[in-house]
Amino acid sequence: MALPWVLTVLSLLPLLDAQSLGCAKFRALPITDATLDRLSGKWFYIASASRNAGYKHSAKTYQAAFFYFDPSHKEDTIQLRAYSTIGNQCVYKSALLNVHRKEGTLSIHENGREQFAYVWLTKDPRTFMFAYFLDDKQNMGLSFYADRPEVTPEQMSEFHEAIGCIDIDKSEIMYTDEKKDQCGPLEKEHEEERKKKQEEA
Repeated sequence: MALPWVLTVLSLLPLLDAQSLGCAKFRALPITDATLDRLSGKWFYIASASRNAGYKHSAKTYQAAFFYFDPSHKEDTIQLRAYSTIGNQCVYKSALLNVHRKEGTLSIHENGREQFAYVWLTKDPRTFMFAYFLDDKQNMGLSFYADRPEVTPEQMSEFHEAIGCIDIDKSEIMYTDEKKDQCGPLEKEHEEERKKKQEEA
């Protein structure tokens, strides 16, 4: 009885190796100045999938969202300015993220504790992902960002591939809809204020 089982396992090994090789590209690498430069600027929250109940509930409330990253190489921080449309209203948030270069993570202090996200860079420099709770199968998840509100099929397929690598089904992905954005006017107001300050300085 053992021989057929052994043969079956051996026949599956090439498939397992192929999958692990494909998934190996999805991992956090040490964060460098080049990484921070790549993350700098405006990004749109496209989609996410998570097994964590709290993250799932939060993701369902987002109709649309975009944010700005302004990294400081010397301080190992990123100034975050986030615009989220929740319940047809614009919610603005400013916060400071900590950069953990060796671990390849960013963190933020929220609700009295520090929350971490692994930075997963994609092959396309116009997208990236955050991975959460990678050592906890009951809570792990991914979120996907792009420098435009709409992504190409190729960009989305890389996110789908990454979701498969952490064994979350595509049916669990929650998407945003930029058409529901309510933050455009506030963003414009903030940009005008920023330009005015720069001119006065």
